[in-house]
Amino acid sequence: MEIEAIQKVTQAEQEAKRRREAAAAESKQQVAEAQKAGRRLLEEARQEAEGQVRQMMQQADGRAAQLTKEILAEAGQACDALKKDARERLPQAAALIVEKVVNG
Repeated sequence: MEIEAIQKVTQAEQEAKRRREAAAAESKQQVAEAQKAGRRLLEEARQEAEGQVRQMMQQADGRAAQLTKEILAEAGQACDALKKDARERLPQAAALIVEKVVNG
């Protein structure tokens, strides 16, 4: 009877050891899966962020191009106004030059 008790205890110890090992292996597997999922989520977040940055850069480029176009148009109008003013004053300037040359 003592041998049976010893065998039962030995079996119980072996079963407990097997369960601990199985639990440890399962824990390792869960950790590995969680790390893999974390890396996948991180990569997805990185790709999404890169996409957002590209989109923001395109929007900024578009705004810059529009602003440049507006500034060039305003500068062109200012130049045209200066040219028009200069053309209007050209006869007066020519007359003044002729008068100074003639009168000495």
